Amino acid sequence: MKLNERSLAFYATCDSPADSAGFLYKRGERHAAYHRRWFVLKGNMLFYFEERESREPVGVIVLEGCTVELCDSRGEFAFAIRFGGAKSRTYVLAAESHAAMEAWVKALSRASFDYMRLVVRELEQQLARVQWGSNAERAPEREPERALQREPERALEQELEQALEQEPEREPEEAPEREPERRAPRENGCAVWNIVPGTDSLPRGAVPRWASGCEAEAGPRQPPVPPRCQASLGVPAGNAVEVSAFSRLHERYGTEVAWLRRQWLERRQGQQP
Repeated sequence: MKLNERSLAFYATCDSPADSAGFLYKRGERHAAYHRRWFVLKGNMLFYFEERESREPVGVIVLEGCTVELCDSRGEFAFAIRFGGAKSRTYVLAAESHAAMEAWVKALSRASFDYMRLVVRELEQQLARVQWGSNAERAPEREPERALQREPERALEQELEQALEQEPEREPEEAPEREPERRAPRENGCAVWNIVPGTDSLPRGAVPRWASGCEAEAGPRQPPVPPRCQASLGVPAGNAVEVSAFSRLHERYGTEVAWLRRQWLERRQGQQP
């Protein structure tokens, strides 16, 4: 905010209430003589006029970074406004009575923004203490209310406990026995088709290989019938030829193995001394 002489003059003479107002004696800067002036305190600004009816102030003192203290002077009831700094000016004022001096010293000491900040902080702390004390006092009063609120819940819990105690214990139901699953018999680790009693001879649409001489185009393929079950199932003689050829091949292989083993033993005996 930019201030100028016109805005300061308007603020000094406007109808806003003043924190303090009255006549004081102000000592001159160059001369030690005192001049009677009309002072008006608004916020942190101290305006002084030549007369009470003057329309514009003669000067203004901004009360920031200063101290207000009593001083020894020729005039009675004198006090000074001192600012920090080597070249800062010190304003010496004097009141007409001791009561007026005390009132002005208090008002000027409380006019700075720093003082107002301290006051606000102190008031906030007091408010916090008052609120904490009121909450502590209300805590015992709220306990009966909470107890009344919990009574319906406790009554419901008691009813549930009584109902559970009166309810008879139920015996565990026995599980129904399951029928054992029927599994197809196995031959040489493989399941054999169509030898389980009560089943069809072949699935629908399936044609046996031994009946047609080749694999059927439709239906699932039938695994080969083991030799042990061929007689019981009535396998045709065509498969018997294959079995006899396999047995002859097995006998020939066994004969060759026996002949080779015999030669190996004779050779080993001939090498020994």
